[in-house]
Amino acid sequence: METRKLGTSGLEVSALGLGCMGMSFAYGVIPDKKEMIALLRKVVESGVNFFDTAQIYGPFTNEELVGEALAPFRNEVVIATKFGFQFENGKSIGLNSRPEYIRQSVEDSLKRLNIETIDLLYQHRVDPNVPIEDVAGTVKDLIQEGKVKYFGLSEAGVQTIRRAHAVQSVAALQSEYSMFWREPEAEIIPTLEELGIGFVPFSPLGKGFLTGKISKDTVFKENDFRNSVPRFDLENRIANQPLVDLVTEIAAQKQATPAQIALAWILAQKPWLVPIPGTTKLERFNENIGSVSIELTSEDLQKIEGEISKINIKGDRYQAAAQKMINR
Repeated sequence: METRKLGTSGLEVSALGLGCMGMSFAYGVIPDKKEMIALLRKVVESGVNFFDTAQIYGPFTNEELVGEALAPFRNEVVIATKFGFQFENGKSIGLNSRPEYIRQSVEDSLKRLNIETIDLLYQHRVDPNVPIEDVAGTVKDLIQEGKVKYFGLSEAGVQTIRRAHAVQSVAALQSEYSMFWREPEAEIIPTLEELGIGFVPFSPLGKGFLTGKISKDTVFKENDFRNSVPRFDLENRIANQPLVDLVTEIAAQKQATPAQIALAWILAQKPWLVPIPGTTKLERFNENIGSVSIELTSEDLQKIEGEISKINIKGDRYQAAAQKMINR
């Protein structure tokens, strides 16, 4: 597997990572734990070494799953997790990035992951009640203490990124980015390039939409979070179908799948972008890693750009309350 460097931090990972959230959270039926452990180990054997989890996935059960599955490969993998949400009776009750809470969160994550050092620690969402300098300073101390290796932010805005980076170098920003959501191109990606920060796009397949497997006839399971995402309302799915049709057309020309084209497009944007598509199925994972070997020429990219620019994507990507937690 080809590797990539996340900016100038020194952190080098496989060109594609694996988002583990769906293995225990968010998409309806929770898969069998033994099957997910087996899948995670096959992923390592394939050459992918970058794994993404978070406290809120479950909550907590995803970190436990990832820790158990990757224990035999600890020296071969890079594990990223996140802090920033406070919990009560097993449920999130809001944001909390106070220094003392960050420290407690890290101790708890280390135990659940059964590791001595967190490779990449993200602030999951920016807490408006805690200066980002205090957050970055706390993580800087944790790095000096050997409990964390690299610092990351998630869904943070440009000014927050700059302020944090001035206190403790930010290795990576994790935010949504795909053909389905291109807002980071305006300010975020140029800022990351200027500062030497890597970019880890989550939902690079548009939460499944860009795979071509979701249509106007799709019915999501009752507890699938996409039921509450405006972009997946029926009328918006219909309005956004031209994007899927475009990706499907390009895939046919390249003898690839729509998912592979969507991922190859991200990989072609910058050499320091590492998308983390999630899956619970080995065949889908194998399909995704096939994207690394797909070459999109400059002509291909120009054509895609020209066609996408004609499509007006409809629908917000989060409910109003969640929208307020991003790009701060």
